Amino acid sequence: MRVLARFMMAVTDAAHFPAPSFPEIAFLGRSNVGKSSVINSLVGAKLAKTSSTPGRTRSVNFYELRWPGKPQPEMIFTDLPGYGYAKISREISSQWPSFIEPYLKERPCLALCLVLIDVNVPPQESDRQLLEFLAASGRPFAVVATKSDKLSGNQLNNSLRTLTEALPAATIVPYSARTGAGQSELWHQIREAVRA
Repeated sequence: MRVLARFMMAVTDAAHFPAPSFPEIAFLGRSNVGKSSVINSLVGAKLAKTSSTPGRTRSVNFYELRWPGKPQPEMIFTDLPGYGYAKISREISSQWPSFIEPYLKERPCLALCLVLIDVNVPPQESDRQLLEFLAASGRPFAVVATKSDKLSGNQLNNSLRTLTEALPAATIVPYSARTGAGQSELWHQIREAVRA
């Protein structure tokens, strides 16, 4: 599936969010979980900047998506700053609640929150806290188990079982940005949320 995607804006202040328009899909997760890689693999282009240094995304980045032949965008992807990375200065991370929490709590067009968790690492307390926050805020969410290509079939099944036991309320989609495994299932989740 070919997608036409473009960068719209980067925002670090809730007052500067774009006017609500199309359904938004938020990508959240720890700093080194591969959010940018997942976004790029979904749209089939180098849209979001990837970095070997965790914590490079320090704003909410908005990307507009439309399909060839369609005059209007269909949805917007939002890439949110990662959490749980100690090397980001306290001054920067202390500013995040001023624009990330308002986005997650108040954004009227937010259709789905995709919480990315590295399937090679047991779920962290920060992941659980985020899912509890989203549930308490009434936000629909799904868990994307990233980097699934790094595990063999049995290892992957064991890791997914651990993830399911730790996060029983979550829909979990195993995903590999490198091989594209899980891409059609993730697009299905996104499309269903946009239709709803």
